[in-house]
Amino acid sequence: QAQLVESGGGLVQPGGSLRLSCTASGINFSGYTMGWYRQAPGKQRELVATITRDVNTNYADSVKGRFTISRDNAQNTAFLQMNSLKPEDTAVYYCNAVKPLWSYWGQGTQVTVSS
Repeated sequence: QAQLVESGGGLVQPGGSLRLSCTASGINFSGYTMGWYRQAPGKQRELVATITRDVNTNYADSVKGRFTISRDNAQNTAFLQMNSLKPEDTAVYYCNAVKPLWSYWGQGTQVTVSS
């Protein structure tokens, strides 16, 4: 059974950093595009960043230059390094694994940026 488990969220001050991890099980991890999405209260879920099997990356304009997505196929894990965090980055962050006909989501991890 496929499962994605996020970790690394928490409370951080503006300007701080966090590193999120998403560990997959039950799937052929290297064959999936991995993505991070977020959903703030009262807003729709939005794309943050994606990384393909070939390690091509894509970022939302709002996080370019501050966030970095990466993957370690040997560990079945995707990462999201978040630097220079802003209060508007506060949201639940979700991990996604996708390939044609298949998509899986994690349960989410809360990130709160506040002084």
